[in-house]
Amino acid sequence: MAPYPRCRILAIIGSGETSPTMVTLHRDLVSRLGMARPQAVMLATPYAFQENAGDVSARAQRYFADSVGLQVRVAAGTSPHADAAVAPPLIEGDEEDEARQAAAIRAADWVFAGPGSPTYALAHWQAGPVAAGLRDRVLAGDGLTVLASAAAATAGRFTLPVYEIYKAGGVPHWRAGLDLLGPLGLTVAVIPHYDNAEGGRYDTRHCYLGERRLAGMERELGEDAAVLGVDEHTAVLIDLRTGDIETRGRGGLTVRRAGDSLVLPAGTQLTLAELRDLVRGIRRATLGVSGGAAAGQDPPGGGDAPERAGSDGEELLAVPLPEIMAAAERRFEAAAAARDSAAMAGVILELETAIGQWEADTDEDQGTEQARALLRSLVGRLGRAAQDGLADPRGRLRPAVEPLLELRAALREQGNFAAADAIRQALTAAGLDVSDTPEGTRWESTGTVSPASG
Repeated sequence: MAPYPRCRILAIIGSGETSPTMVTLHRDLVSRLGMARPQAVMLATPYAFQENAGDVSARAQRYFADSVGLQVRVAAGTSPHADAAVAPPLIEGDEEDEARQAAAIRAADWVFAGPGSPTYALAHWQAGPVAAGLRDRVLAGDGLTVLASAAAATAGRFTLPVYEIYKAGGVPHWRAGLDLLGPLGLTVAVIPHYDNAEGGRYDTRHCYLGERRLAGMERELGEDAAVLGVDEHTAVLIDLRTGDIETRGRGGLTVRRAGDSLVLPAGTQLTLAELRDLVRGIRRATLGVSGGAAAGQDPPGGGDAPERAGSDGEELLAVPLPEIMAAAERRFEAAAAARDSAAMAGVILELETAIGQWEADTDEDQGTEQARALLRSLVGRLGRAAQDGLADPRGRLRPAVEPLLELRAALREQGNFAAADAIRQALTAAGLDVSDTPEGTRWESTGTVSPASG
């Protein structure tokens, strides 16, 4: 995508919007604005029902300021609850105020909305100044519009009420969305967190909906409609001036119709016209993937084995926290086996730094509590290792043991096996394991000392 002095881009992010994985993306997008101090506005509505709404706003503002270099203000009037925790106070709504709010959203260089509840956001946005302002930004406005996680789920004609289904056990159903993509010819339901795997043994894909429930809900969509699934730590960028689309991040964009799925991985480039045809079930011959790879043939039926169009050509981004934790455990185990206290401490310090970076993420489920539990566990293990002694005991015992083993070998060569056995028994009683192998005599400390006899 070519940069514009006044760009016009809609970015849809599946998750991780305020995590280290998205820093490079945000910096790139902000640079396309081509201005030193862009006017940046964040809509607090999706998470405004949370008791920690003020903290979520503060963390997001800190993330964009520290990691992206973007000063962000929380838009007044985007929620009756969120504004209690941030300045300025809520302006009582009337037609004149609502017109000003819509004008502010239209005029901002950068507008962002992220985590929380899609249906809570819709209840406050629909038929109001926010929805009108967002629609105008997509249709004819300028600047960047970034919708992530819960806010991303509101962008289509159909919205997944994830809290009501996954948390409260409601009957699977769709809600009417903002339909920001409708004017682009895309009749879709946007599902973020599409490749979620937090459930482990149970299916939490498709924004915690799971394959079974999504397959049933799909039948309620019209023949001209499709699901756009955006993976975690993944962004779909739509240039509203040129009609160019690209997928960036660690996952992909899934276009799903009646259970048939095509996955467009990171690095995929296509046009809005091509995406419209995919949504309508008309396959284009080729798609640009990492420089022009073919899209492949029509995928087989079933949502569990989607076709992948090309391979990941995206630059390596920061690693998600669960992967950092797994790697830290492996490296700590290796350092412990090597009795390398400096390396063990280094793993702990690096994990602590990673946790600090991820704490700015507004996603409540990104794993920092689990990471801190692992950090405490590693600190405890390092302490126990230090108490037990990290140095190899062979180094301390070698000056005394090896001369005895040389004497034992000499006695065996002389046929004095009784004396040789007496030496071996003494070493065993001292907590050493002596083994005779074809390569020679080996010994190691067992840590067990036999009581003295007699």
